[in-house]
Amino acid sequence: MRRMEASSRAESSLLISGRWVLPVATPPLANGAVLVAGERIAAVGGLEKVAQAAGPQTQRLHFSDGVILPGLVNVHTHLELTALRGLLEETDFFRWIRKLVDLKAQRLDARFYELSAMWGALEAVRGGVTMVADACDSGATVQALDKIGLRGIVYQEVFGPDERQREESLLGLRRALDRHRSQASQRVTIGVSPHSPYTVSAPLLRSVAELALAERLPLSIHAAESSAERDLLTRGEGSFAELFAARGIAWKAPRTSSLRYLEEQGVLDARPLLVHCVDLSADDIAAVHRSGASIAHCPKSNAKLCHGVAPLLEMLAAQIRTGLGTDGSVSSNNCDLLEEARAAVFLQRARSGLARAASGSLDARQALRIATLGGAEALGFESELGSLEAGKRASLVVLDLRAPRHQPIHDAEAAVIFGAGAADVALTVVDGRILYDGRTVAGIDESELRRELDSACSALRARAPADG
Repeated sequence: MRRMEASSRAESSLLISGRWVLPVATPPLANGAVLVAGERIAAVGGLEKVAQAAGPQTQRLHFSDGVILPGLVNVHTHLELTALRGLLEETDFFRWIRKLVDLKAQRLDARFYELSAMWGALEAVRGGVTMVADACDSGATVQALDKIGLRGIVYQEVFGPDERQREESLLGLRRALDRHRSQASQRVTIGVSPHSPYTVSAPLLRSVAELALAERLPLSIHAAESSAERDLLTRGEGSFAELFAARGIAWKAPRTSSLRYLEEQGVLDARPLLVHCVDLSADDIAAVHRSGASIAHCPKSNAKLCHGVAPLLEMLAAQIRTGLGTDGSVSSNNCDLLEEARAAVFLQRARSGLARAASGSLDARQALRIATLGGAEALGFESELGSLEAGKRASLVVLDLRAPRHQPIHDAEAAVIFGAGAADVALTVVDGRILYDGRTVAGIDESELRRELDSACSALRARAPADG
C-alpha cells in the first residue's frame, strides 16, 4: 500500500482510490475513487471515470486493499480526561463520578488538561475521526482541536446543583465563552453544556437554555443516563439526594422522567444534543422527536458503567437524529468509533433477541451511517460532512484491510463494522488536508507529547492517596 509524508497544507488536488468506496449516502463502489480539490470533494465514483477529471498535477494515492469512507463523527467525548484512562474503574456510577469530581478538584492543573486533550485529539485523528463534539470543563479542547487540525464543537460545561450558585455559575460560563470565542479557529464551534439534571439546578438549567437560544449556541447535556439519576428525579431518593442533604442543598424532586423535566425547564426548546438516553420511555422518545433534539449514543460507556442498553432501535424508528459517541476515555477507555459502532450493533441485537432479529436488528450499513452521516446530522453539519458527495468538505478516512484477519472481503460495510478499528486507519483527511498518513500526525512531535504526558501522569500518581 502506498503511503506519503503527512502534509501541513491543503492539497490543491488529490486523487484517492481504493478497492472500495463507501459514500454512505449512496451504495458502495468497487474500485472507486474520490477527487479532492482544495477543501472540497470534486468527484466520487469509479476510478477510471474520476481519474479522467483529475489534472496532470493531481497527487494520486492508491490503496490496493483500502476502503475509503467519510470521516468518522464522534458526537460525545471528554478529551481533557483522556489521561485518566484506566484510573477510575468503579462500576457504581455514584462512586465513579464522586471520585472523578474529587480528582479534578484536588490534583489536576491546567497543563495536565492541555496534554490530556492533545493526546485525546491525537488518538481521535489516528482513529479516523474528523469531527468531535466535546464536553469540556477546562477549555483545553479548544486549543487541542486547533493544533491537531480537527473540526469540532466544544461545549463549555457548567455546574451548580445549589440554586444559590446560579448567578456565580452563569457568570463563570459567560467568561469562559468569551475566552473560547477569542481562541477558537473557524473549524471549532463553541457551545454550552449544563452538565446534567443532577448537577445543575432548575433555575440554572433555564438560564443556560435561554442563553443558548438568545445567542444561538449549540447545547449538550447528559440525560437519562443512570438509575441514580432516575431515583433522584422521580422519588427524590438515592445517592445524589443523600449527597445534597449532607451539603445543605435544597432539592425538590419533580417526580417525573429526566426528559420530561428537561422539557419543563425549557432545555428541549434549545434542541439539545442529549447524551446517553439509556432510560427513555416511549413518551420520552416522542418528546425528543417533537423537540427536534438529537441523541449521542454511547453504548460502551453505558454498558461499562452498568447503566444498561439504550433503546437505539426505537430512537431510529422515531427518526431522531442519532450519532455515536465514545464518551471520555476515562469511562470507555479509547476513542475508537468503529469499535463503538460494533458494540452498538451487538448490544442492540442482544437486547432485541432472536424473535425480533428479522425486522428489529441493527445492521452494518445502519451502523456505518450512524458513525458518519448520522453523527453529522445530530450536530447539524449534514450539509457539509458525513458522506462522500461532490461539494461536501473533503473529510474522509482510508482503512487498510489487507491483513489476513480482514480477508476475504465479500461485503465491505460488514468488513468495516464487524472487523475493522482504529488500528486499521491508513489515512485521515480533514478539509482536504492530510492530518494522518498512517505513520505520523502532521505537525505533531508525538514523542515529546508522550514524554510530557507520562511526566504529568507520574506526578498525578505520586499525589494520589494510598488507596488509589
